[in-house]
Amino acid sequence: MRRRTALVMAGVAALAWGEWLNWRWSRTLVGSHGGASEAVVVLGYRNPRPTANFVNRWRVRAGIRSVAAGGARGTRVIFSGGAVGGRVTEAQVMADYAKSVLGFDGTVLLEDQSSTTWENITNVIPLVEDADRIKIVSQPAHALKARAYVRRQRPDLAERLVRADDYRLGEWLVAKPLLALYGLWSLRRLKAEERKVRR
Repeated sequence: MRRRTALVMAGVAALAWGEWLNWRWSRTLVGSHGGASEAVVVLGYRNPRPTANFVNRWRVRAGIRSVAAGGARGTRVIFSGGAVGGRVTEAQVMADYAKSVLGFDGTVLLEDQSSTTWENITNVIPLVEDADRIKIVSQPAHALKARAYVRRQRPDLAERLVRADDYRLGEWLVAKPLLALYGLWSLRRLKAEERKVRR
């Protein structure tokens, strides 16, 4: 009985830890910059089929609700990702899902050349640099990494980064501890990269 209780408590602690870490990451390197125009950048995930997989479907939904959360006029949604896992680009797959399944009829732009997060940011900068507010949508650790890349590539745009609606309490609950572990590993690599750049 004690062992079962200990396992339950450990499971609850792991879920709470994953929830807290993802919440914290979603609020890191963002501000509250105002303005009339907004760009919502949705980062793609490897997609071997011509229809959106589970991760890309969720990212598109998070991107669309990020538009609604901002309520800004002149919002553009930029789907970013090349043909990394299949013949159709991640950007096109996500745009098709947004329009045909979710019925999104707002302004959509495609960035379909990227194969890494660094390239995502490099290639979307020309599409967002005139926006007053910039939201980056992905799982919280991945979005944080992308925001760090914005700060490195274009420090002048960093102050325009605002929070997207890609974190919600209880969403991805069971997966959040695993996402947190992967995020810690990924962000540790990011810090190592930054130390090399400074040398």
